[in-house]
Amino acid sequence: MIYLYNMIKCFLVATLLASIIFLIIDVIWLSFATKSFYRPLLGDLIIGPADKPVLWAAALFYILYVFGMALVVIQPCMDSDTVFKTVYTGFIFGLVAYGTYNLTNMAVVKGWSPTVTFVDMFWGGSLTALSATSGPVSYTHLTLPTNREV
Repeated sequence: MIYLYNMIKCFLVATLLASIIFLIIDVIWLSFATKSFYRPLLGDLIIGPADKPVLWAAALFYILYVFGMALVVIQPCMDSDTVFKTVYTGFIFGLVAYGTYNLTNMAVVKGWSPTVTFVDMFWGGSLTALSATSGPVSYTHLTLPTNREV
């Protein structure tokens, strides 16, 4: 029972840490990339500086994405002896998720940029790999017993 409690605690804290890392890095990326990357390539498809994003949609995206990342990447990789499994599973999950969005837009949105498609797919894979790996690794390092002499 203690083992199960510790595994659930590890999973929840690792997911929380991964979600915080994901959100912080993505907000930083979007704050710079919207003006210098997305807007020049997508033009009026991107909301303007005076417009506000639809916050409930953004929040719902982050909640659903972290839920998926937790169940598809973090939880299955918790018992893995190698960090590499989390890195590549996270990258593939992000690539597929961001690819689904971008390739669908490429197929149906007039003027959608192929450059945005492939950069965004790589961004999604890289960000997911980094955050899905950093959450469990951070948890492990935070909870390791220290070798202090008393």
